[in-house]
Amino acid sequence: MVGIEELRRPGGYAVQTLAVAACYYAAARLGLLRELTVEGAVVTPIWPPTGVAVAALLILGLGCWPGITLGAFLSVLSLTTPGPDVLGILFGNTAAPVCAALLLRRAGFRTDLSRLRDGLALVFLAALGAMLISATVGVGLLVLNGSVPLHSFWPVWLAWWVGDAMGVLIVTPLLLLLHGASRPLPLGRWKEATALAVVACLVVPLAVYSSISLLFLVYPLIIWAALRFQLVGSALCALLTSVVATVAATDGVGAFAGLNRIEVMVKLQAFNGAMALTALLLSAVITEQRNTRRSVERACQELVEVLEHLTAGEAPPPRPQTDHADHADDRSGPAGGA
Repeated sequence: MVGIEELRRPGGYAVQTLAVAACYYAAARLGLLRELTVEGAVVTPIWPPTGVAVAALLILGLGCWPGITLGAFLSVLSLTTPGPDVLGILFGNTAAPVCAALLLRRAGFRTDLSRLRDGLALVFLAALGAMLISATVGVGLLVLNGSVPLHSFWPVWLAWWVGDAMGVLIVTPLLLLLHGASRPLPLGRWKEATALAVVACLVVPLAVYSSISLLFLVYPLIIWAALRFQLVGSALCALLTSVVATVAATDGVGAFAGLNRIEVMVKLQAFNGAMALTALLLSAVITEQRNTRRSVERACQELVEVLEHLTAGEAPPPRPQTDHADHADDRSGPAGGA
């Protein structure tokens, strides 16, 4: 999804809205493949549409919100006959990602996630903060219409909130990276990338499906991926691990065998959350340090060139204007409205 000028025309905007709705609906169908029952309410451990919605708002701008609402309505329509409370559900599912995008824009968020502050903003503002809206509105409506008893409000609310937050933590960074990808890996790096993929495909199922709970084995993979391939590597490893862990948890096997539904939900969400946080924040720190090192190396090279010209009695060369452009990009924030 790219916010190009043609999409500002009425026909282009309609196509953009339908595309966002289709992506939201497809993500919802994927999320509904695996469900958990908490206090009589069916919840999804990971709700990918929230990640799709936040990424769409950051890439295309706030004007794409009708596509999110339409996608949410189609998702509800595929599950049950909409009642009067559907408007509240649509409001919560739309307001949460819109609020996340507004908070991120206010914080000067960069969609390339090249700084630690970007990772922290995505975690605490978009995932943990803004998703309070959808969980509170959604579960509140379930309590009001009698679908969930009042005493079950907090367990269901927690499951709903964590599922929405996990969608942002796992799906949004991956979509932002795919949107900003400019060049493939060098040929020499593909060997290491292939080795990492093979090891991940072997270690992750072993860690998740082992009856002695070897979930900790995935963290060296996350660290390896973050050190060598930054966020693109760690995000893919986190996505693979989260999917495998969710399948095992909903089947009640491996590390999740012998647990009741509440224990399964708590263990799965704690593991997925810790893993996603590790992947996102570690990658952001490594990327920020590498960018700082490149800036220092560039400054040293410019200083050497200036000294060489001064030693030869010549005027120093003019400085490039890239720094000013970078500062302008910082002030402009993410992509504007569609």
